[in-house]
Amino acid sequence: MHSTILRAVLAALATFLLAPPVHAHVERQSLDEAWWTGPLLASGASTLPKGHVLIEPYLYDAKPFGRFDADGKRQSAADEDNIGSSSYLLYGVTDTLTAGFIPHLGYRRAGGRWSQGLGLGDLTAQAQYRLLKYEQGGRTPTVSLMLQENLPIGRHDRLDKRPNDGFGSGAYATTVGLNSQYPFWLPNGRILRTRLNVAYTRSDRAKVRGASVYGTGAGFTGKAQPGDSVLANLAFEYSMTQNWVAALDVAWQRDASTKVTGLLNGAAFERRYPVSKALILAPAVEYNFNSQVGVIVGARIVPAGRNTTASVTPAVAVNYVL
Repeated sequence: MHSTILRAVLAALATFLLAPPVHAHVERQSLDEAWWTGPLLASGASTLPKGHVLIEPYLYDAKPFGRFDADGKRQSAADEDNIGSSSYLLYGVTDTLTAGFIPHLGYRRAGGRWSQGLGLGDLTAQAQYRLLKYEQGGRTPTVSLMLQENLPIGRHDRLDKRPNDGFGSGAYATTVGLNSQYPFWLPNGRILRTRLNVAYTRSDRAKVRGASVYGTGAGFTGKAQPGDSVLANLAFEYSMTQNWVAALDVAWQRDASTKVTGLLNGAAFERRYPVSKALILAPAVEYNFNSQVGVIVGARIVPAGRNTTASVTPAVAVNYVL
């Protein structure tokens, strides 16, 4: 299955970058004529105008189709559904500063059982400050500094009776990132908008009791130290028409080892999870009703990696700016 997905992604990338040559006098698409929702994963580098609001709810279902071992070989994995929702709620504090929150919800099926109901995940607080702004005809991209703080309000432990009810991490985590954005005009005059995001996340310790999202069981008392995470994401958006846009994210993520220590039924317990690495692809299609409202449909795919889950995550989102 994943080979078919990879062929589709490569074909989409070829469509973006290998546009057929045309005569030099072709009229270039103007930035005002291009409407965007944004790719599935990469955040924008622009900030909202002062007083404006962005609302963008995502709905997705992460489905594993295997597990990559330490050598990158894919092993079988049990069938699961990890249905979730993330909603960006952002406000333009000034023309150069945007801030807001991203609440998360989850609903899971694993081991033949569903979670008890819709679960509350951690809450993300986000602020983004624009450092540079692209001007038409210039070579300087739009660049912003992004800061996120994970607020651990979701349940992560004491899951002895309902192991599928854990949707939180139990730990505060700080993410610092740089987001950049730049438009290119292809030979056919259409715009190829690019984004490059890099981010680093460092987490505090989480107190853990009983069964938890860290793989501990009943009778455990201790703590978990999630490993640092690094993410790099290069994204493309090709403006096929004013309404229709083809998008593709190509990302790489590395998560350092997570360490769990404590007592299990009175005996010393220690577990260290290995470093994980993942290649992430996210092809998608956008339809923009106007410059303020758009819909994107696509999938987040992990076709390769080490010590990580191979998965396909269909997703849909609505972007609304007012």
